Amino acid sequence: MANPANVALRNLRIDLGANTVIEDLDLDVRAGEFVVLLGPSGCGKSTLLHSIAGLIDVADGSIEIAGEDMTWADPKDRGVALVFQSYALYPTMNVERNLSFALRINGTPRAEIARRVQRAAEMLQLGPLLSRKPAQLSGGQRQRVAIGRALVREADVFLFDEPLSNLDAKLRTELRRELKQLHRQLGATMIYVTHDQVEAMTLATRMAVMKGGVIQQFGTPAEVYAHPENLFVATFLGAPPMNLLRGVLEADEGKLWFRGPRLSVDVSRYAFKGRPNLAQPCVLGVRPEDVRAGAAHASLPDEALQGQITLIEPMGNHRVLWLDYHGMQIASIDQDKTPLTSEALVPFEIDAGHVSLFEEASGLRL
Repeated sequence: MANPANVALRNLRIDLGANTVIEDLDLDVRAGEFVVLLGPSGCGKSTLLHSIAGLIDVADGSIEIAGEDMTWADPKDRGVALVFQSYALYPTMNVERNLSFALRINGTPRAEIARRVQRAAEMLQLGPLLSRKPAQLSGGQRQRVAIGRALVREADVFLFDEPLSNLDAKLRTELRRELKQLHRQLGATMIYVTHDQVEAMTLATRMAVMKGGVIQQFGTPAEVYAHPENLFVATFLGAPPMNLLRGVLEADEGKLWFRGPRLSVDVSRYAFKGRPNLAQPCVLGVRPEDVRAGAAHASLPDEALQGQITLIEPMGNHRVLWLDYHGMQIASIDQDKTPLTSEALVPFEIDAGHVSLFEEASGLRL
C-alpha cells in the first residue's frame, strides 16, 4: 500500500467562468484522516474535491499533497484516486477487468495486478462477482466495484464525491459502515463530499461545514454538533435542527440570564468567547434532545414551562414532540412511551448546560 499523505490547501481560489466559487480557502487534512466536506448543494464542496484531484484548475493559491506542491501537476501524478457519484463502470467488461483496467493501461506486472485485485475483492466482498458484468450487479455492488477500482491504485489520498447518494437508505447504511471499516483497515487519507449530515457525522474524523464556498467550521463531529460556530452550522446539523429562541442577556441577583418572551434561562456557567454584552440582542440555541418534555419526567421542577403539543412524530426508538410555547415552536426528542395526544399541555425544561448563544446581528457564537 502507498503511505497516507497529508493535504494542505492554501489561499485557494477557484473560478468557474466569470464566477468565483471558492476564495481564500485554507484546509489542512492530516495523513490518515477521514475528512468530510459537508454542505448544501452548490456550496462548492465537489468543486473543491475536483481541484484536489486535478480535474479543475485553481485561479490562485496552492495544493500540497504529501508535502509536495501539486497545484499544476497532472491528475495521474498526484497520487490520488477518485470515486464518483455515478459508478462509471465499463459495461462490456466484467468486474475483474473493471478493477484492473487502469493498472493494465499503466503496464503494471500481471502478478501485481492479480494481488491488488484479490485484495480489493476480499475487502469489498466482490470475490463471487469477479466474472459478472455491471448489468448483472445491484446498485450497491456496482458502487463497491467503483470503490474497488480506486483501491487497487493504492493511492496516497482517496477522494469520494457523494458515492452513496444514488443508493437506497438500506444500502447507504451498509456501505457507510463498510467505508468506515475500510478506512480503519487501510489507514488511508480520505476526503469525502456529501450533503447528508448522517454520513458526515458517522464517517468523519473531522468535518468541514461549507456554505457559499467558505468553510464555516472545521472540527470533530462532536465539536461541531455541540458547539456550532454560527447559526448556519447550528441549523444545518441535527434532525430536527437546533431550536432558536430570540432574547437578550441580563444580569440579576449575581447571575446571568437569557431572557426571551416568557422565558428565562440561567446561562451563568456558559463559556463565553469574550465578555458578554448585556442587553445585546442574541439567540439561544438548544438541541431537541436537550429539551426535556413529557408527563413522565417526574424530575422536572414545579416551575417547569408548559407547552401545547402541536405534532407528534414517531421515530421508532424515540419520538419528536413539537410544542407551541406562546407562539414559539420548540422541538423535543422524547424517549418515553407514555401515550400523549396532540393539543395536550406538557411540562418542559431547557437544559442550561447544553445551550449555545449567538449574536443576533452577525449569527456568530458568543
